[in-house]
Amino acid sequence: MSEPTSSIEVDPTDEAGVTSAVERALAEIETASDLDELKVVRLAHTGEKSPLALANRKIGGLDKAQKAVAGKLVGQARGRVNKAVAARTSVLEEERDARILVDEAVDVTAATRRTRLGGRHPLTNLMDRIGDVFVGMGWEIADGPELEHEWFNFDSLNFKPDHPARQLQDTFFVDPPSSHLVMRTHTSPVQMRSLLERELPVYVVCPGKTYRTDELDATHTPVFHQVEGLAVDEGLSMADLKGTLTHFARVMFGEEAQIRLRPNYFPFTEPSAELDVWHPTAKGGPRWIEWGGCGMVHPNVLRAAGIDPERYSGFAFGMGIERTLMFRNNVPDMHDMVEGDIRFSEHFGMEI
Repeated sequence: MSEPTSSIEVDPTDEAGVTSAVERALAEIETASDLDELKVVRLAHTGEKSPLALANRKIGGLDKAQKAVAGKLVGQARGRVNKAVAARTSVLEEERDARILVDEAVDVTAATRRTRLGGRHPLTNLMDRIGDVFVGMGWEIADGPELEHEWFNFDSLNFKPDHPARQLQDTFFVDPPSSHLVMRTHTSPVQMRSLLERELPVYVVCPGKTYRTDELDATHTPVFHQVEGLAVDEGLSMADLKGTLTHFARVMFGEEAQIRLRPNYFPFTEPSAELDVWHPTAKGGPRWIEWGGCGMVHPNVLRAAGIDPERYSGFAFGMGIERTLMFRNNVPDMHDMVEGDIRFSEHFGMEI
């Protein structure tokens, strides 16, 4: 019996090992007999715990000379696997559609037996539920344009001109370049617009659609949803941030949920932290999961909005809606959220 894929470790500098992982993936993809089987294979070879994904994570620990070589090697390998998955998916979808034409032939002249109720997408329901949580605490819901000016998306949020997030490999820029327009990469521009449009104090939560140049796979999509929160008032501290996030986590994941903050860096907050949540009902058992980022609003961001950082302070946080849905409802594959299959939505109820 062959070794389970998830137990195989690949050194990102080992060309033979990477090649072997690719060949194994290609062989299993080619032998997948239907879309359900292909989905299992796809998760095994492109998911977060796949050998190539784990190898990709190890690149960050290599020295500078090795990073470039390993990055190219692993990147090309993952590209080959994704390309093979797409090609096999196309073949199996054609075979499925051909079977459906035969197996599910319908007499269109027959009277319908029942009217099927529609249902809202679980992402929409979750965003509404999150909004209700913060409205219940006295916050407001804010929104803004998805086609955004660079100043709102980057400059006002303390992103320096040479910050990697402002490069083409992460951001969709709109022609002509002189327009300085981008498809917003986060909902943080809504926070800046709220500071400019509202009287202080400001307590807003900003759910919405965002865009980044990611490939669609089991855990990523180029179009996704975020929710971000911003509070600016006199005397706010990290204690207020932690209390807010603790309440939010317990509403999302149960009364036993806990949070922890790990030091990190974000241009628009100082100090900054990664937000982990203890998920007591996670599939596979209780565990810590990385949920989002947070911190105290950087003084430069307050100054960009014309706010005196000596008098006012603020905190901000943000997390992915899709990621929250995956953890909260044990959804293993991002494809399920974007394919529009009503059978997926039915699991979450037909709430109108």
